[in-house]
Amino acid sequence: MCLIVFALESHPRYPLVLVANRDEFHDRPTAPAAFWADAPKLLAGRDLRAGGTWLGVTRDGRLATLTYYREPLPPPPDAPSRGTLAAGFLTGDLAPADYLAKVAQEDDRFGGYSLLCGDGRGLWYHSNRRKGSLPVTSGIHGLSNGFLDSPWPKVDRGREILANLLAADDLEPAVLAAALDERQAFHDALLPDTGFGLERERWLSPLYIDAGEYGTRSTTVVLLGRDNILTFYEQSFDASQQPAGVASFRFPIVPPDGP
Repeated sequence: MCLIVFALESHPRYPLVLVANRDEFHDRPTAPAAFWADAPKLLAGRDLRAGGTWLGVTRDGRLATLTYYREPLPPPPDAPSRGTLAAGFLTGDLAPADYLAKVAQEDDRFGGYSLLCGDGRGLWYHSNRRKGSLPVTSGIHGLSNGFLDSPWPKVDRGREILANLLAADDLEPAVLAAALDERQAFHDALLPDTGFGLERERWLSPLYIDAGEYGTRSTTVVLLGRDNILTFYEQSFDASQQPAGVASFRFPIVPPDGP
C-alpha cells in the first residue's frame, strides 16, 4: 500500500472515510478482497506469497492498514512479511495501543513500515522508524511511504482531494476510488529524497502508479457510517493498468461484547 488518505470525524454521516491505493509488482500473487476461510470475521485482500494483508477490516470493527517505509536499506535477513503485522491485529483481540506496544518489541526484525490499527474506540499509528505509537486525532490525514502526514506531494494532493469530496452529503465508493486515479508525476522540486535517486522518485510520485512491472494493483474504500454499517469497496487493476473487477461488501459492525 503506497497511499492512504482518511478522514476521522470529518463528515456528518461517516466518522471514518478511508481511500487507499496499493502499489506492488504485478507478478506478486494476490487474492482479491474476501472474507478469509481461516479467519471468517476478517475481510481483506491477501498476499498469496506470505499470507498477510495490506488493508483489512473485521465484522467486530477492527481495521488495520500499512505501508512500507521507503529507504535504501534492505530488510534484515529472514525478515517476516510486513503484511503479517496488519493480519496479526485483525485476527487478535488486543486494543490498538497494546498491540502496537507488543509489535514494537520486534521492530528490528522487519523492514521499515508504518502501521495504522483501530478498533472503533480509537485509531493508532506506529512506525518502526520512529519511537513510540500515537493516537490519531480527528481530521484529514495521509500516509505514503514516509511517516503519517509527511508533506509529500502525493499525500498533500490526496488529502486535498478527500477534503473536497467530503463536501458531499453522501459518499459513493466508486467516486472516492476514482478520485485517486491521478497518474501525472509531480515537479522535481517537490519530490522527497528517500535515497533512490531522482528518476525513481519521479515514477513513484503519482497518486496512481503506472510503471511497467510495478504499479497500482487496487484502490480500496472503507466507509463507516454513524449507523455502524461498514462499506468496503475494492477496485482491482490488471498488469496493463485497466480495471479488472470490483469486490463490494456492506455489513453491520457488531462489537465483540455484542450490541
